[in-house]
Amino acid sequence: MPDYPQKPPMTSDEVAALLNEARIARLCTHNADGSIHCTPTWFQYSGDSILIGTQAVTRKVANVARDPNVTVLIDVEEPESRGVMIIGEAVLETVDAVARRVSIFERYMAPEEARSLAASLAAAFEPVIIRVVPRTMISWDYGKPGLLTVGHEAADLA
Repeated sequence: MPDYPQKPPMTSDEVAALLNEARIARLCTHNADGSIHCTPTWFQYSGDSILIGTQAVTRKVANVARDPNVTVLIDVEEPESRGVMIIGEAVLETVDAVARRVSIFERYMAPEEARSLAASLAAAFEPVIIRVVPRTMISWDYGKPGLLTVGHEAADLA
């Protein structure tokens, strides 16, 4: 595969800032038939992993239980397109899932609303936290000048 141009990556500080700023993560898992299940979700960046709260009955949980290899795309469009594609391993965690879900929800709503939503979901469904531990992080920033030439090994990941 020939080389191709790619916008410059972000620094580790820029990546951390983006992961704390962005509102939506797209979690991509493998369905049993080999197709990809990609769903937008609320998330929290914990400094070394991405935390996603959900219910045990969801397709994403079943997919992760069968195949923990996932991709998470987190990006923003303003002021310029910037993003991070995280290729990693997902782990299903149930310890303190309600409290941890409240913490995720508090990124999106007032604390009382977050507690209420987490409690009502937990009353109806078993809560699960999907922790995504990155193996590879590929970032881009269209606000940075210039292009880098990327070889075929990196192209296979992007």
